[in-house]
Amino acid sequence: MPTVRVGAAVALLLFAFCPCLADEPTPWQSARPMIGTGGFGHTYPGATVPFGMVQLSPDTRLGTWEGCSGYCHDDTAILGFSHTHLSGTGCLDLGDVRVIPLAGDADTFDTAGYPRLPFSHSDETARPGYYSVLLGEPRIKAELTATAHAGFHRYTFPAGQPVSLLIDVDRGIGNHTVASGATIESDRRIVGYRQSRGWADDKTFYFAAEFSRPFDRVTARERQRTEEKNVFKPLTFTQAGGKAANGHREVSGECVLLRARFQNVSEPILVKVGLSAVSVEAARKNLAAEIPGWDFAGTVAAAERSWNDLLGRIEIKTSDQAVRETFYTSLYHVAMAPTLFNDADGGYCGLDHADHPDGGFQNYSTFSLWDTFRAEHPLLTILQPHRVDDFVNSMLAHQRQFDQHLLPLWSLAGNETWCMIGNHSIPVIVDAYLKGFRGFDAEAAYQAIRATSMQDRSFLGEYRRLGYVPSDKKNRKKQSVSRTLEYGYDDWCVAQMARALGKTEDAKLFERRAQAYRNVIDPSVGFARGRLADGQWRAPFEPNVLVWDDYTEATAWNYTWFVPHDVPGLIGLLGGDAACIAKLDRMFQEDSRMAVTGSPDLTGLIGQYVHGNEPCHHVAYLYCYAGAPWKTQARVRQIMTTLYNNRVDGMCGNDDCGQMSAWYVFSALGLYPVNPSSSVYVLGSPLVDQATIHLDPKFHKGRTFTMVAENNSPKNVYIQSALLNGKPLQRCWLSHAEITGGGQLVLRMGPEPNMAWGQRPEDRPPATAVKP
Repeated sequence: MPTVRVGAAVALLLFAFCPCLADEPTPWQSARPMIGTGGFGHTYPGATVPFGMVQLSPDTRLGTWEGCSGYCHDDTAILGFSHTHLSGTGCLDLGDVRVIPLAGDADTFDTAGYPRLPFSHSDETARPGYYSVLLGEPRIKAELTATAHAGFHRYTFPAGQPVSLLIDVDRGIGNHTVASGATIESDRRIVGYRQSRGWADDKTFYFAAEFSRPFDRVTARERQRTEEKNVFKPLTFTQAGGKAANGHREVSGECVLLRARFQNVSEPILVKVGLSAVSVEAARKNLAAEIPGWDFAGTVAAAERSWNDLLGRIEIKTSDQAVRETFYTSLYHVAMAPTLFNDADGGYCGLDHADHPDGGFQNYSTFSLWDTFRAEHPLLTILQPHRVDDFVNSMLAHQRQFDQHLLPLWSLAGNETWCMIGNHSIPVIVDAYLKGFRGFDAEAAYQAIRATSMQDRSFLGEYRRLGYVPSDKKNRKKQSVSRTLEYGYDDWCVAQMARALGKTEDAKLFERRAQAYRNVIDPSVGFARGRLADGQWRAPFEPNVLVWDDYTEATAWNYTWFVPHDVPGLIGLLGGDAACIAKLDRMFQEDSRMAVTGSPDLTGLIGQYVHGNEPCHHVAYLYCYAGAPWKTQARVRQIMTTLYNNRVDGMCGNDDCGQMSAWYVFSALGLYPVNPSSSVYVLGSPLVDQATIHLDPKFHKGRTFTMVAENNSPKNVYIQSALLNGKPLQRCWLSHAEITGGGQLVLRMGPEPNMAWGQRPEDRPPATAVKP
């Protein structure tokens, strides 16, 4: 197999346009950004670099649940190309600073007074770091690429017509503009800002846009809302003193749109846009640092190199092109969040909305922690270890600067969104510490996680007093069972770090609290269920119905299994190994149509197993804890092959900033972190024939870790035997140290279960964390 790393821009471009020159596609070629843009995936197809602050992508709608990323594959018109987007979320926001190319009279406007540019998917190209599309009539070719803090546009217009570029600092995706403005600094540069409120309550993005040729003139207008329609009022450019200006000219208003007009255009017009949350000056500096010239092809090649390097950290072998494309697209999606939220010089806007100079770390935001703590962050400790300390330092800065002094729950663009439940910064921080990351202040980190765990908000006071969050018919959507179980897991994580730091009494306290799950498991029905403050079980009880009083986007079937820190204890409460196995079997065999959802997030069903949402992601691996690893092997293969594919609707649920994709990456390799902070990976059934992880020697002892699945095929899903570094392996799990220390795992696969492998009590995954 040829190497997956291509060092030269020329080679990447040859691969892009002449794939016949390569015996096998590179990882960059194999990734398909269009996967997930249809169905439930909520991903976007535009240009970004790994973990970049800028996500330059087409917008086809600015509202509705299906359009959370700004792009829905069902749509037939593009509204423009904005510079910030969310990948795979179930909430809408961002969509800042939109560029809209117009040709001729440009009368293609919708009823709201905005351009709508028809397009066909057959005229789209999407690769990591590059996007292009042909728009409307007359035909305009739009091409996009990006750096970490800037977007780069190239527009090729039909000859012989006047053309325009509309700079829309009015509309966002699911948010509204509070204030906006722009300054014409020269006949090639426009700078400005947009302040908005939405899911992230108060955010401002500043921009600096430069054009490859002078514009002939710029006009401005402001949208004003009326009860019946939008009214666009022309704006007069003024100087700071309020007088009409012929030099530097500026406009401001709530909803500003500018139109740069060009005559006699015979060559493509390029626009590069630097972004910052700090200031216009910082946006200028970002642009100068990352795109100093007008080499569009060179910027594309640099973006592609960054993606090929990241994707090439895992080198796979498979004869199935669909598996290869799904795998590398999943790995691509994993690297789309968290996102940088600082400038090229390290300065950033904090949770206190103050500007902070470079603090010695890269500041990140877009932490979808209820989702990503499960698999994405553990995966990044292996593949992107140089970012892990920065993730933790970003969370600690959040806690210091936030007026409530709490770790992030779901942070976005310098704001806390308060989305979802639990305190899942905690497992990410603890996992980093237990795996040996020391680029942050461990004592400060511990005090932050302890303080967050001792707060009273979100029913934590009741949880501490009663040992569970009580169900309450007066408080709809209290999600009492889910909160209890997730707080219990977080408490277990706090206890691990307390013990590692020698804080024995704290360790005992949080270990006791981590047993709270026992207070909501009702052995008489075999499920986790709501419990009232007086200790009585909440009635009526139906395990296949979403009851928001007790469960978060799930049912009792899904949440009963969320005890990743004490699976043996849960198995005991459910009646032992045989009863646990039977219950898992029943979950996968139940009638899916019985589910009463009340939520669009319950998708990807196999029986009552709901893979399209995160609480179930570890469940198929629990058979290993009950002595039936062959059942895990069969189920994870079923999930991978039926609920993921390489089509635009190839994701059965919202990708949620990469968690759905991280599950696939881990599972296709043949393992999964059931307890994300335990440094333990439970073995499943690899979908790829071979995978080599290229480890970073600055952080890991080994150079590579290779997993080989001998005799692998769609029928040969069962592990017959295993060798770790040439020695027989009977247990059905690996440690983090065994992977990052380098070596080789060989699994011999077959069509029938080997019920003797991995089933003894000593072969099962440990109930506690292991040394990394």
